[in-house]
Amino acid sequence: MGLSGPSILLLCLILLQAMAGSLAVIVGLRRRNGNMQRRRPGFEGYQPVCDIFSGSWVQDDTYPLYQYSNCPIIDPEFNCQLFGRPDSNYLHYRWKPTDCELPRFNALDFLMRMRGKTVMFVGDSLGRNQWESLICMVHSAVPLSPTQFIRGDPLYSYKFLEYGVSISFYKAPYLVDVDVLQGKRILRLDKISENSNAWLEADILSFNSGHWWTHKGSLQGWDYMGDGGAYYTDMDRLVAFSKGLSTWANWVDLYVDRTRTRVFFQSISPTHYDPMEWRDPVSKNCYGETMPVSGGNYSGIYPDQMGIISGVIRLMTYPAYLLDITTLSQLRKDCHPSIYSGDLTPQQRASPDHSADCSHWCLPGLPDTWNQLLYTALFF
Repeated sequence: MGLSGPSILLLCLILLQAMAGSLAVIVGLRRRNGNMQRRRPGFEGYQPVCDIFSGSWVQDDTYPLYQYSNCPIIDPEFNCQLFGRPDSNYLHYRWKPTDCELPRFNALDFLMRMRGKTVMFVGDSLGRNQWESLICMVHSAVPLSPTQFIRGDPLYSYKFLEYGVSISFYKAPYLVDVDVLQGKRILRLDKISENSNAWLEADILSFNSGHWWTHKGSLQGWDYMGDGGAYYTDMDRLVAFSKGLSTWANWVDLYVDRTRTRVFFQSISPTHYDPMEWRDPVSKNCYGETMPVSGGNYSGIYPDQMGIISGVIRLMTYPAYLLDITTLSQLRKDCHPSIYSGDLTPQQRASPDHSADCSHWCLPGLPDTWNQLLYTALFF
């Protein structure tokens, strides 16, 4: 049946309204306050006119973007509401850059733009945190669309079959290889071949690393470090991180087709184990925190690893885009699982001073904003 004249007019008005909305978002992102914005390493010369990483958190009751009960893939360690977190105010905040508005994440728009493509997060459990967040955000818009979940180790993939979109996670906390030699684990600061084969198929690559480089004792994931044919029982961890990250950067420059694949590196995700960082002399850690730090400044220490990350990216032939979530995440002392994690025993929950998880993040929660920023960097 053909459209009548009034129907055609109405359709045109709807299309014009949608175009105007998109234009408003772009104009908003390009609004300036007359000051030179801080420059960050970008992808193919891309630099947003508005600094989307500087701002503050504002309360917004239209958030969260999904409910935990409607997402098919939230690990117990991130599922705070399911495991008894009594408050929910932390869910109702959005990130407001100082000089513009972020576009709201649009899952259908994301699926259409990414049709037939793969997004892959590569790194540690913070990368997994973000991977699950993006799946939840997309799934909320198409809950009945057929999907396929492929569980592997180290590669996990969640596919939206109707759109041909894959959202994957590859576990590689150091990015470089860990070899086993005569029963000993060798952290290869100069080698990345074993991990990297699966990464070349992705259209969007988002890397993160940092936390595992600082672990010692039983949490340390290696017995020796290997570099240039020499082996070390230990070395300055910032030096080791710099060597490993340089190996990653060289691999990206040599092997990733930048005409096809966009490369991001996510900055260090902060922890909240020291309440003096937010000037609280009473608390022991993030347990019991229900509100963000007010304003846009955090009094705690900025991670030393960030200097390494910025320096390595700056020296790349084709710099990765630095998704600089560190400061905005430092403000969210209220967003950690704390004791509301399915990975804790009742005895551990009864001792929050020693057992609270102040490293990972609840879902729904802060990683949703990381993905909103990724969405903005990709398409606006």
